Amino acid sequence: MKSVLTTSVRVRLLIWLVLLIGGAVAGVLLDLRLWPRLFANPWWHLASFLFGVLLLRLVFRVSRVTGRTLARHGRIGELPRMETNRLVTSGPYACMRHPMHLGLLLFPWSLALLIGSPAFLLIVAPLEMIVMVLMVLTLEEHEALRKFGDAYVDYRHRVPAFSLRPDCLRRLLREELDH
Repeated sequence: MKSVLTTSVRVRLLIWLVLLIGGAVAGVLLDLRLWPRLFANPWWHLASFLFGVLLLRLVFRVSRVTGRTLARHGRIGELPRMETNRLVTSGPYACMRHPMHLGLLLFPWSLALLIGSPAFLLIVAPLEMIVMVLMVLTLEEHEALRKFGDAYVDYRHRVPAFSLRPDCLRRLLREELDH
């Protein structure tokens, strides 16, 4: 199996990296101006860090569940890493088109909590999440339409991009039992 990443995947990973690192730097700089006493408080950092670890574990769980679903059902033959060539509509993908991205949208908040940045948490991360949703709804959707054609058009009409329904969130956090 090839382990090379496609250009599209590399670009998206670079954008995510720039958003996360840039957000952390911007958040800390804003904290030093807006909330210097809170940012210097060790109790804030301890509580924030603990919540950040919990949220990061949730992000990793969602990534693992959705990644395994894609690996199990979305690949035929040898493909570059993080690529699919089959439309996956089972597991969490049965109730939302972008379950992995829903989980990854929480990554900026978890990073903000880990570094204890209130400005990153309250200002920068929500803006980054909007950018990420726009990337998913434009770049990812366009790529899926190009790759899967009419099957994706039908899937898009039946299944929302994201869903917070409890049954859907349970699917997102539960490993598939069938192999």
